[in-house]
Amino acid sequence: MSELDRIDLKILRALAEDGRLSWRDLAQKIGLSLTPTLRRVRRLEEEHYIQGYFARLDEQRLSGAMSVFVSVSLEKQTVDYLARFEEHIVQAPQVMSCFQMTGDADYMLRVVVKDLAAYQAFLTNTLTCIPGVAGIKSAFALKSVMLRSAPPI
Repeated sequence: MSELDRIDLKILRALAEDGRLSWRDLAQKIGLSLTPTLRRVRRLEEEHYIQGYFARLDEQRLSGAMSVFVSVSLEKQTVDYLARFEEHIVQAPQVMSCFQMTGDADYMLRVVVKDLAAYQAFLTNTLTCIPGVAGIKSAFALKSVMLRSAPPI
C-alpha cells in the first residue's frame, strides 16, 4: 500500500462528505484534471481506503429514536458459543452494530428501536432466545452527540 499524500486526503474528505460527487466535480474540488483524479480514486479503492459508497439513511425515521447499548455475556467463551451468538445476532435488524469485547461482557451491541415496548420485544423474542446467552445489561442513550460515518481526515 502506498502512502497517502495531501491530494489523496482531499479525495477521501470530499467523498466522505458527498459520495455522490461527480468525477468532474471531485476533480475540480481537489484541483486535478479528470484522468489523474480517476486514477487516484481507483487506487484508493484497490488499496481499500475506499471500501464502498452508500447513502446515509435517517435511522430515526426508519428504525426508531431509541438507542440502547446492550452488554451481553455468554455462558462460555468457546469458539462454538461465540460463532453461534454471532450467527444469530447478525440476523436481528434492530442491531446496528456488534462488537466482541474484553472485560465483563463478551459483546456490546447498539440496538435501535422505536420505543420501550419494541426493545422489550427484541429482548424477549430475539436476544434471550439465542442459545448460550447468560447475562444482559442495557443502557439507554439520552441523546446522540455525534455519529460519524468515517474518521476525520
